[in-house]
Amino acid sequence: MNSVWELETFYRKRDIIIIGAGFTGLWSAISIKEKYPEKSVLVIERNSVPLGASTRNAGFACFGSLTEIIADSEKMGWEKTLDLVKMRFDGLQKIQIYFKNSEIDFELNGGFEILNDDQPLQKIDEVNEKLKSITGIEKTYFLNQDKIKEFGLGKSEYLIENPCEGSLHSGKLLQKLLEKCNELKVEFLFGTEVENIVENVDEIEVQLSENLSIKSSQIIHCTNAFASKFLEKEEIIPARGQIILTEPIEDLKLKGTFHYDEGFYYFRNLGNRILLGGGRNQDFKTEETTAFETTEFLQNHLENFLKDVILPDQKFEISLRWSGIMAMGSEKTPIVKQLSDKQFCAVRLSGMGVALAPKIGEIVAEMIFV
Repeated sequence: MNSVWELETFYRKRDIIIIGAGFTGLWSAISIKEKYPEKSVLVIERNSVPLGASTRNAGFACFGSLTEIIADSEKMGWEKTLDLVKMRFDGLQKIQIYFKNSEIDFELNGGFEILNDDQPLQKIDEVNEKLKSITGIEKTYFLNQDKIKEFGLGKSEYLIENPCEGSLHSGKLLQKLLEKCNELKVEFLFGTEVENIVENVDEIEVQLSENLSIKSSQIIHCTNAFASKFLEKEEIIPARGQIILTEPIEDLKLKGTFHYDEGFYYFRNLGNRILLGGGRNQDFKTEETTAFETTEFLQNHLENFLKDVILPDQKFEISLRWSGIMAMGSEKTPIVKQLSDKQFCAVRLSGMGVALAPKIGEIVAEMIFV
C-alpha cells in the first residue's frame, strides 16, 4: 500500500503522460511544455535509462544516403520522400539551435556513400534537383573519387559525398534533452513499466505494476518498436540493428560517416576507432525482433565487411558489440496520429529518429488539446 505522500506527488494525476523516454518522447515533452507551460507532463520509461534505439544506435545525424532516397522515391513516390527528407533536414537544424555542437559531439563533417556500380549515378541529377529547395544546395550529392584513396577505401568503385550528413554522441544528446526537460519541469518515472491502459469518458488510467496507476487527460505512445503492445492495429515491424566497435587503430585514414547498400550498412570513425552497424538485410527474419542480442552470423558478417571493405590489409580487434531496436513498416513514413479521444502516438521512425524526433515533437504538440 502506498503512502499519501507518494499518491499526492509521484502518482498524482497529470495532464499529459508520455510513454517512452527516447528521442521522440523527450522532444514531444519539450514541445508540449513550450507550447503549454501550465500543463503537467509526466514521462514514463520502463528502463533505468532510455533504451530501444536512442542509446543503442550508431550516432548518425540521419540525413540519409543517395541510394536510400532513390529507393524511397521508387517505393513511396517523391512527395512522401521529400516530406521525410525535409523533416530530417529541419530536425537537424533544430538540434543545432537547441544545443552547441561541442555539447553533443555534433559534427556535420559530411557523409559518404560507397557504390560499386554506376546505376545510382544516373539519377543523381534528378535527386539533387528535387532536394535543392530543401537543402539550398545545388548538389546535395556529388561524386568525389579523390577521397577513396584518402580514406583507404581502395576496393570501392565510387564515392558519393553529401555535406548534410554528420555524426553525434547519442548519449550526450539524450542527457541534454533530459536537462532541457528538467528546466521545463517535465517529470519522470524511470524503471516503471506500463501494464495496461484504460480509457474512460472523462480520463485515462495508466496502470503500472504492483496495483499502482496514474490518471491523465491524454497519453502519447512514444515507444517506437515496442509500441505494438498497445498499438496492435498499426504496422510496426521491429528491426534489430547490430553494431561493432573496434579498438583504436593506428594511423586511421577514415573520417566521417559512411553508408553502403541503401543504408543497410553504416560506419563511421569514433576518434581513431571504427563503428560499424547494419547488415540486417542478410537475415531479415531473424532481425525482426525486440531482443537485445547479437548473433554469431551477423557479427561475423560485419567483421568480414570491416576486413574486406573498410580496413583491407589492416589488423583490428573488436572492443564492443551491441544491438538497438528500430521500428519499420512497408514504407518509411512515421506513424504520428490520434488513436482515440485521449490517446496519441508517435512511432515507427525507421532508424531515423535522431533527425525526425525534433519535428515530430512539434507535430505531437499541435495535435493535442485541440
